[in-house]
Amino acid sequence: MKHKPFFNVLLCALVITVALSIMAMAPAAASNLPEFDAANFVGDPIDNPFFPLEPGTTFIYEGESEGVPTREVVEVTRDTKEILGVTTTVVHALAYEDGVLVEETFDWYAQDVDGNVWYFGEDTMEFDEAGNVISTEGSWEAGVDGAEAGIIMLADPKKGDRYQQENAPDVAEDMAQVVGFEDSLCLSNGECFENILVTKEWTPLERGVVEYKYYAEGVGFIYGETIKGGEEFTELVRVR
Repeated sequence: MKHKPFFNVLLCALVITVALSIMAMAPAAASNLPEFDAANFVGDPIDNPFFPLEPGTTFIYEGESEGVPTREVVEVTRDTKEILGVTTTVVHALAYEDGVLVEETFDWYAQDVDGNVWYFGEDTMEFDEAGNVISTEGSWEAGVDGAEAGIIMLADPKKGDRYQQENAPDVAEDMAQVVGFEDSLCLSNGECFENILVTKEWTPLERGVVEYKYYAEGVGFIYGETIKGGEEFTELVRVR
């Protein structure tokens, strides 16, 4: 019994040491993350350097998923949608696998007065080979069923910044963290881009899968690759 107090102190010290070690290993949360306020959106165009969305622009991507050729056509439409008192820009995306349409998505984005681009949700449909809708899983809208607007791109991203892109519990919970910056990146078609932002993205709903994404200043998303949990990549082949 005489040794019990010493043992308790030793045990407490050990627990504290382990806890501090875990905290040290965890990625630091960003200190500059904004809070959502509808009053901070005034309908300005989305001109964030790493995520510009000019209506009428179409981005075409090609790649491969588990050995299957993929193609995605992403159009920044001139349509808008009002969500939580904010006028969002509608982006229409068509995804193909081996030449067959497999998914159609309408995404909703808006930029606040500081330059942060917010993600307000998506309406997504998956198709079978006959063109029948077989799923709308992953669809969500801020303000509906507890979902909140997330951030797709920070106004001033810094290495270590961590933010939630999709915030719909048990439906869409994508996270991102700024890995850093690179001077340039050349794609397989020989086209090179400068001033590259690199992010790491994942979701607790699909544990073990991690993707790196590359954004070129003045262009936006140009390359993505699954580095853990799958074999998939996609890259920008044309902007029109």
